[in-house]
Amino acid sequence: MPFLAIFLLLALTVSLVVAVTRLRAHRRAVESLYQAVERRQRLLREDLPGALGRPWDNLCATVGGLLDEVAHLRQLRTGQLAQLEATLGSLREAVLVIDAGNHIVLANPALQAIFPRATRILGERLELVLQSATFLTQVEAVRRGAAAPQQEIEFVEGDHSTWLEVTGTRIPPLDGARGNWALFVLHDVTRQKKLESVRREFVANVSHELRTPLSVIKGYVETLVDGHREIPVADREKFLLTIQRHTERLNSLLEDLLALSRLESVNPGLRREPVGLATLLTGIVDDFRARPATAGHDLRGVLGAGLGELSLDPLKITQAVENLLDNAVKYTPVGARIEVAAQRNDGEIVLSVRDNGPGIPAADLPHLFERFYRVDKGRSREKGGTGLGLSIVKHIVQLHGGRVWVESTPGQGSVFYFSLPAGGGGIEKLIA
Repeated sequence: MPFLAIFLLLALTVSLVVAVTRLRAHRRAVESLYQAVERRQRLLREDLPGALGRPWDNLCATVGGLLDEVAHLRQLRTGQLAQLEATLGSLREAVLVIDAGNHIVLANPALQAIFPRATRILGERLELVLQSATFLTQVEAVRRGAAAPQQEIEFVEGDHSTWLEVTGTRIPPLDGARGNWALFVLHDVTRQKKLESVRREFVANVSHELRTPLSVIKGYVETLVDGHREIPVADREKFLLTIQRHTERLNSLLEDLLALSRLESVNPGLRREPVGLATLLTGIVDDFRARPATAGHDLRGVLGAGLGELSLDPLKITQAVENLLDNAVKYTPVGARIEVAAQRNDGEIVLSVRDNGPGIPAADLPHLFERFYRVDKGRSREKGGTGLGLSIVKHIVQLHGGRVWVESTPGQGSVFYFSLPAGGGGIEKLIA
């Protein structure tokens, strides 16, 4: 009996050792298989410590087959994405592909041109890159198939606003996962939006500017037609002078509108020729000094050294300088000093018209060259201004490849500048 017990105890011990050994072998095998799956590499029977039998071989073969299929799908997905990138990369329209988890899968260079800060965005969540609640709502609607064919969406980043025309559609997932992907084509319509806003504002401003003189003319004409026999001669003359004044204002407005329209057209009629800038400016100052409106103003000018000849349109540059002088004469009191200056500065000629009048508030300076913009609307109309003179100056100077700007301090006067590409040489001259 003791011998049998010892035999059974030994048998159980051997069985337990074999079971523990096989269990450890299986655990190591499972860990090796897990690591192989993590590395997406096949696990061969020879890679395992000890033979585990046919079932284990079958499991390894099955897992290896699955890994091969996953690798093939990944390669296929990579190829499809590469093909998409090659196809869409050259498009001028921005293209964006988003997976079911709202991660960015593809974004062509045109998207980064619209959003310069959107770099290295592949794999990022959409809401962290393009922060627009309206666009996120559009994405979900596209996935449900309930989105409008097109939608204009405003993307705001700080003070900058970008308008995009967004078109989206569902596409099957390229990785074989569940859920719908979405492809979006984004067309930048910011410029069109701005032009549309400018057009509406321009039409409204023109209508407003025309309405006032037309209403005055219409009222006085109706009065003269209905009661011209009973109206005293002095009153009739007064009415006719008023009609004449507003007619001249209308004519001036229409001439400025036509001039601005020509400057903004495809063929602005720029006629360049070699012109001695000193001679041109001297003639402009002399002509203005002889005008009755300039009486009582101290008008003078100083031309710096090295002006020489420039290739420019003398009529248009004359119009630009005269517009600046006309503003200076209108909005400065009698006795004010107005100075026309020109000098060479870093490869360009800088012309300026300076006055010691009342000056311009800082808030108005960025808008002075906009069409119909006035610092004091009532006083400007009283002086006969159309609100287009400075805008005409800007367009003329830009056609010559120059730029315009203004500096002013309330109570200390204003200086209007514009530049022209430099050329030639000259000597310093004082316009007496």
